[in-house]
Amino acid sequence: MAAFVVIVVLFWGLCIFCTALLRWNELKYRKKGLPPGTMGWPVFGETTEFLRQGPSFMKTQRSRFGSFFKSHILGCPTIVSMDPELNRYILVNEAKGLVPGYPQSMLDILGKCNIAAVHGSAHKYMRGALLSLISPTMIKDQLLPKIDDFMRCHLSNWDDKIIDIQQKTKEMAFLSSLRQIASSEASSISQEFMPEFFKLVLGTLSLPINLPNTNYHRGFQARKNITSLLRKLLEDRRASTENQQDMLGILLGEENKYKLSDDEMIDLIITILYSGYETVSTTSMMAIKYLHDHPKVLEELRKEHMAIREKKKPEDPIYYEDYKSMRFTRAVIYETSRLATIVNGVLRKTTRDMDINGYVIPKGWRIYVYTREVNYDPHLYPDPFTFNPWRWLEKGLDNQHHFLIFGGGTRQCPGKELGLAEISTFLHYFVTKYKWEEVGGDKLMEFPRVEARNGFRIRVSNQ
Repeated sequence: MAAFVVIVVLFWGLCIFCTALLRWNELKYRKKGLPPGTMGWPVFGETTEFLRQGPSFMKTQRSRFGSFFKSHILGCPTIVSMDPELNRYILVNEAKGLVPGYPQSMLDILGKCNIAAVHGSAHKYMRGALLSLISPTMIKDQLLPKIDDFMRCHLSNWDDKIIDIQQKTKEMAFLSSLRQIASSEASSISQEFMPEFFKLVLGTLSLPINLPNTNYHRGFQARKNITSLLRKLLEDRRASTENQQDMLGILLGEENKYKLSDDEMIDLIITILYSGYETVSTTSMMAIKYLHDHPKVLEELRKEHMAIREKKKPEDPIYYEDYKSMRFTRAVIYETSRLATIVNGVLRKTTRDMDINGYVIPKGWRIYVYTREVNYDPHLYPDPFTFNPWRWLEKGLDNQHHFLIFGGGTRQCPGKELGLAEISTFLHYFVTKYKWEEVGGDKLMEFPRVEARNGFRIRVSNQ
């Protein structure tokens, strides 16, 4: 009996303590002028609920507090905006006190010099250095030939096999970028580099708690290993007399006007690898999924690519003019990105107290421009849960006011065109060479990343 009483007392004591702790945290953030919302636990906030429930958590909060509310996620007090017009305003007004506000885990792992972490003149300089490597001219003259050659090789022996298309597109996105960065060394360093890079990616979306066996710890250690690999790569390039036509060759070239330190170059290389990896790999995988499920779309896409192929010899590559003519392909990529919601939103941070939407947002708070639900707004996208690439052709491919997957304003993703070129080239060789069917049984997760935990297998055969 006494033991039972002790258990009851401990239980109620724990309940009272937890209630008091939650209440204390709410009072801590109850500042005049803040929007409504809840803040969860001290330190952890509502991160667990956010990562576990994802869209359901956001919908619940919106139903309680409206489309502009406060929370505490990924280690920081955060305002969540789910209003289309307000989202666009936030993204195009960086000069008025809003800068990138990515989670501390992402900043730690990607490096203090990456373009998501810097702003002002430093951002302008780093963005200029990046654009010098991936401009349309660079894509046309140097990058697209490398992409074409890589895609031909990567897709060359899939006939009559069951493959994990998720793993193949992950490898594709990483290895294609690595070849563009370091063309001659890519093959020799990829086996050591790739597993470390995958750990780095997982660590960027985690609580910044550096304990063994956490994704943050593994990601941070992976960054150290990758940094060592890249420093050795830079040393070897400087010692070499060979002038190579790749991104490293440009960064180290005497004629390059952007003189970066080794730390800046390493962070820029990691940024290039990271920024395109998830969007390219996941969009490619989901495009294969949607094309399989929608034969009429596949027929139209294949028609566009067969028309290009018919004008060429089998060994002829895709040229820039071919890529720019792929209008339906671009529509398929946009629709895949919208329906699958590859990117859930964009983070900004206030550099001063700001008046937004009738509320006062304190300096240092993050604003999560949550675009996921906008993708399914029936007023913007009629019949929003239907895969319909033709909707993009009706409005004009690049006249999409609310489509913010590539960001907005001065922070619009500089690698947008490069990513589109990679996915388009992959689709070109895949749909002109192969047909496929799903093996089945592979469950897709939607949040926080679009992925198949156990892989996504398809059976591939020649046309």
